[in-house]
Amino acid sequence: MGAHLAVAKMAAAMAFYRRVGLTVPVGAEDQDHVELDVGGGVHLAFSTRTVIEMYDNGWRGLSPATATVLQFGVVSRAAVDEMYHSLTSAGYQGHLAPVDAFWGSRYCEVDDADGNAVGFHSPVDRPIRD
Repeated sequence: MGAHLAVAKMAAAMAFYRRVGLTVPVGAEDQDHVELDVGGGVHLAFSTRTVIEMYDNGWRGLSPATATVLQFGVVSRAAVDEMYHSLTSAGYQGHLAPVDAFWGSRYCEVDDADGNAVGFHSPVDRPIRD
């Protein structure tokens, strides 16, 4: 199980996901295809145009979608705020500043280097949810 993202520049994509805290192998930024194991049998794959056009003649090109949000859990409510600040301070576009969401998590969204929305949520805090 996993997700596959098209990227314009692998180096820019790997820099973002390293900052998020994923383990990115040394030299990944120089590859046209990278797969990261994010745990629990889930993989996150990234490919440049070079690889995608090898198998998809009708590829429509990079098209970031805000209807699809890649989600990462973080350890605490404060970690959501810290992640948002760290990424936006590094120049990434904040899409949704941290909020106390109706379902009980602290939540935010930041656009990755290719404009894909990436969300970060804390564990559910029952008193906030109820």
